[in-house]
Amino acid sequence: MAEENQAAAPPTGNPPVPVNIEDELRTSYLDYAMSVIVGRAIPDVRDGLKPVHRRILYAMFREGLTHASRYTKCAGIVGEVLKKYHPHGDSAVYDALVRLAQSWNLRYLLVDGQGNFGSVDGDPAAAYRYTEARMTSLAEVMLADIDKDTVDFIPNYDDSTTEPSVLPTRFPNLLVNGSTGIAVGMATNIPPHNLREVIDATIRLIRDPELTNDDLMTSVQGPDFPTGGLLLGRSGIVSAYRTGRGSVTIRGVAAIEPYGKEREAIIITEIPYQVNKARMLEHIAELMRDKRIEGISEARDESDREGMRVVIELKRDANSQVVLNQLYELTDLQISFGIINLSIVSGRPLTLGLRDTLQYFVEHRRDVVTRRCRFELAEAESSREIVEGLGLAVTDVDVVVQTIRSSRDAEVAKKRLMELPLAGLEAFVKRAGRPDAEIAEAKKRKDYRLSERQAKAILDMRLARLTGLEAEKLAKEYGELCDTITRLLSILGDEKLMMDLIVQEMEEISKKYGDDRRTKILDEVGDIDIEDLIAEEDMVVTCSHLGYIKRSALSIYRAQRRGGRGKRGAETRTEDFVRWLFVASTHDAVLFFTDRGKVYGKKVYEIPDLGRTARGKAIVSFVGMKPDEKVAAIVPVSEFREGLNVMTATKSGYVKKTDLMEFAEVRPSGIIAVKIDEGDQLLAAEITDGSREILIGTRDGQSIRFPEEQVRKMGRATRGVHGVELREADAVVSMTVLEPGKTHVLTVCEHGYGKRSEIEEYRQQNRGGIGIITIQASERNGPCVAVRLVGDDDHLMLVTDRGQIIRTKVKQISSFGRNTQGVRIMQLDEGERVVAVEPIAERDEENGDEPDESPPPKSDPPSEPTA
Repeated sequence: MAEENQAAAPPTGNPPVPVNIEDELRTSYLDYAMSVIVGRAIPDVRDGLKPVHRRILYAMFREGLTHASRYTKCAGIVGEVLKKYHPHGDSAVYDALVRLAQSWNLRYLLVDGQGNFGSVDGDPAAAYRYTEARMTSLAEVMLADIDKDTVDFIPNYDDSTTEPSVLPTRFPNLLVNGSTGIAVGMATNIPPHNLREVIDATIRLIRDPELTNDDLMTSVQGPDFPTGGLLLGRSGIVSAYRTGRGSVTIRGVAAIEPYGKEREAIIITEIPYQVNKARMLEHIAELMRDKRIEGISEARDESDREGMRVVIELKRDANSQVVLNQLYELTDLQISFGIINLSIVSGRPLTLGLRDTLQYFVEHRRDVVTRRCRFELAEAESSREIVEGLGLAVTDVDVVVQTIRSSRDAEVAKKRLMELPLAGLEAFVKRAGRPDAEIAEAKKRKDYRLSERQAKAILDMRLARLTGLEAEKLAKEYGELCDTITRLLSILGDEKLMMDLIVQEMEEISKKYGDDRRTKILDEVGDIDIEDLIAEEDMVVTCSHLGYIKRSALSIYRAQRRGGRGKRGAETRTEDFVRWLFVASTHDAVLFFTDRGKVYGKKVYEIPDLGRTARGKAIVSFVGMKPDEKVAAIVPVSEFREGLNVMTATKSGYVKKTDLMEFAEVRPSGIIAVKIDEGDQLLAAEITDGSREILIGTRDGQSIRFPEEQVRKMGRATRGVHGVELREADAVVSMTVLEPGKTHVLTVCEHGYGKRSEIEEYRQQNRGGIGIITIQASERNGPCVAVRLVGDDDHLMLVTDRGQIIRTKVKQISSFGRNTQGVRIMQLDEGERVVAVEPIAERDEENGDEPDESPPPKSDPPSEPTA
């Protein structure tokens, strides 16, 4: 029964309140997040400190650990902080204390450490029982006037004492030393800056509140890291100062120096901010081991107390600049620093630009100085009251002494003194040298009566102060207090004087603690191009008739050709042969023109390096052409510059001249080079210099020679102009730019007949005509297949529609006049016809051709034309 009554008893206390779990989670998590944001991870915009740093400095200040005091154990400092202000782990406090003493993390140190406080290599600091610390003089500046009611104090975590909510710092520490922190859902990453620059910008903003972010950037050039380094470009800095967010690229300082006999070394003297030097060296060693950087023989650290020095020894044949660029690209010798200028403003996290950050500091400083002046004014007025009372006592000493002697006790004496009508006020004020206006003000203020505080001060006064010398001192002190009160009232009543005082104090700090910039800012520098990582050397590029492309080092080419008969340069199929061959630098560009009028661009270093004996890679897949496209021309370009043109010709007789600069930027998917009509196709493309001559041959055996000046420049997406007038069913079969050494015109027809004719027989004509006969396209000869400029030493390949190939030397082909039929060059089966005539770019000495010790010609700009 008792158990039943107990169970039926109503519950004690407040009844439970039903709560939606989603609402409770949301509220609790937001409370937690704001506690982390405001109370731990994000700095205050006014003093630039997180709570733990503020508590460390305040605890050291209260312990008297100023820059002039002796060092004390960090264990004691950490214990004091934990005991009174920071109810968290000791490791968190000690880590924060250590950072304030690390010269590679803080631009201007706030803690002077003694002992092992870690290193830039990531070595941890010694345990706090071994290290000692005290404040720096700059840290004392941040706490100056803190006992003058300049900032609000709040209860500590257990209400046993109070702590400052912010420090009355005299300089914008948020920008000067920066801050890094990760909160809940947000983070801050503010880089350090140069003290002189920041103070200069702050002063300018005080003088002219209308200044913009861009105006202030003339003072604050950019971040100034304690480890120095180079800042590449200004766009990220501008973005960060305008919006509070941006990204800057920091590069270490490295120089290339001679090292040993015919060798070089890269000497690194500065590394980017917050980069671990030892870890960077480990990464370099990994890159060497994985052969991602092949030019380094050894990497070692020679840093000492004199400064940083990392030596990267290079191999004898290494390109030092290429290796350095690879270090920038692949290691932390160059990093990206994301700026997030997030700070606490009035209890809320805000992302601020440069001007807003400085403006909030100026407002904080104005509030601090105003409160300090009011505090000092109250102190001065209180002191003046006491001195004034003592002065009255000294002036009317007989009356005062008689009153005290005749009183029964001190309390009675104090009351009687307060009732005395002392007349010495005017005399005392005059003795202090004050003007009549102050005498009148003093009379009005005191009405010839002593206050309780004055009476008590007189009773506590020593008899020694009744001497004449002491009276003079009292008068002088009174005058100084009056001057101080006048000055403070003027400052409080005049905004300009207030700001002048703030400026004066900051100028003193800049003069005493400012130093030169450590981080240099370079003008806009783009990302390192992959080309910067490729050593520049000459390569032999070959492309076969069936469309296989490769490259090989020129040194290998020369070595295999030297000394007479060599080996075949490429393992091509029996029906294939090298169609294009040229020498170009790895940094040169190659333009691939297709029969559909598009152009694709590649760099020589992108062409597969497969050696001379390899077949190569299919050009269609390498360039990325569409299945219905074929390469019509390959044009190497050593330099895109003004004055050079690309001359093209189509099957329908259109020619076009386009500025080479229009092809400087080619998309991976290609761009339009020539507008091609339905049924037409691009046949040829060559680079000219504006003064060359063009030779066009047609299917009906016609040819025309004209100067390129007759073709005006046009844009890429155009068809061009008529180069030759074609009869019905006629078509262009080739276009050639005249060049020195090519003395004959070779013409070949479908039925295997052809001939050579001297170039002088082809007179210069105007563009757009029907031209003159180059060969009789008779029933015996068949239509013309090719018209080409050749020299006596050239070799040719004739290809038939049945896959037959014949190789011949040009000098074995007979020379005839222009208007002739020629002779048989190739024996064909019935119904077989010649479909292509291609020059052989590479000799095959194994088949008995003459050796050629000289390399093929390099892709240089056109030379002067010859007729």
